[in-house]
Amino acid sequence: MFTVGDATAGAAAAAGFGPVRSAAGDLGELARLLAAATPGPVLAPGAREPSGDLAAMLAGRLEVRALPVYEAVETGAPVPAAFDAVLVHSPRAGGALAALLTVGGSGGQTAVAISEAAAVPLGAVRGLDIRIAARPDEAALCEALGKPAPRV
Repeated sequence: MFTVGDATAGAAAAAGFGPVRSAAGDLGELARLLAAATPGPVLAPGAREPSGDLAAMLAGRLEVRALPVYEAVETGAPVPAAFDAVLVHSPRAGGALAALLTVGGSGGQTAVAISEAAAVPLGAVRGLDIRIAARPDEAALCEALGKPAPRV
């Protein structure tokens, strides 16, 4: 079994799947691992609208059969009037948050993004302190939450 992230790899191993190989949050690395180790079609369970295109990365080398197993849906919930920090787990979440905050700008809040891609949409928000986790996992996201942003 191959996984994009370490958390999924840990859950798969705990559920009895094995051996499990993680791409440490890097879809491009997952494509490289699969191309090097897999002779046949790949079943890829994931989001209904994935943030990356594994099939395109493996085109001409492996057949990828997508199996949508979940869907990320924006709730439309308003941003709280006062908050200090928010964790951003995906580019889609970053875009949704940016759309809500761009209306009035930020009042000195912090957004901690799990990746560069998740942080990109937030760049348009005035006054928002944007931090990016060193690795695309929960531990690094929490570490970045407690770490002041470097001066630019």
